[in-house]
Amino acid sequence: MKYVIVTGASKGLGLEITSQLLQEGYGVIGIARTKSNAFKELMEKYPEGCFYKMYDFADLKGVNQLAKDVSSEFPRIYGLINNAAVGYDGVLATMHESEITQLIDINVTSPILFTKYIGRRMLMNGEGRIINVSSIIASTGFNGLSVYAASKAALSGFTKSLARELGKAKITVNTLCPGYMKTTMTQGLEGEKLKTIERRSPLGHLATVEDVASMAAFLLSDKAKNITGTSFTVDAGSTA
Repeated sequence: MKYVIVTGASKGLGLEITSQLLQEGYGVIGIARTKSNAFKELMEKYPEGCFYKMYDFADLKGVNQLAKDVSSEFPRIYGLINNAAVGYDGVLATMHESEITQLIDINVTSPILFTKYIGRRMLMNGEGRIINVSSIIASTGFNGLSVYAASKAALSGFTKSLARELGKAKITVNTLCPGYMKTTMTQGLEGEKLKTIERRSPLGHLATVEDVASMAAFLLSDKAKNITGTSFTVDAGSTA
């Protein structure tokens, strides 16, 4: 069984990625601050394939130990999906410095550190798949999400160079850029604001977490073995 780590696995996109990977026969180590009821159901349904580690990626000092614990229990880590993130909606001029720091810590520094340590295990194994979950906001921009956009753009840049560093070891690194989806992070989008976003799509609707999770599953598959250092946008055509 190939084991994949999914951060932010208890809800939204992370939960759907976990569900799809389990259905395809992967073992999944889900990492999140809390274990949602939906994730508990997956653990009950897949007792030999679904595992949980509690961690808050705001704690930078413990990332190394987290990686050691996971690697010790699951020595042959095949995939890492850096999905955990926070998003604060607010203009930069009025955003508190603590919110800026926390957002960068969780969205940028933690995934880089975690990838550093899990990547070492992949180098020892001689194979691996790393997927960094960014956002279309990294390239399009959106009012009130400047810091969030900066953090997601950082992941896209991280992917490009890391793909070159790890390529000789048969480790691929790609970026997944979802458009707006109906998740807890975007639940504040309602009414005319939501309709405006939907109208930007040639298809007239938003992409779903199922759509994005399917792309993640593809990038983990053998069919994507020669795809690395690039970004995949799943947004129902909003950025076309």
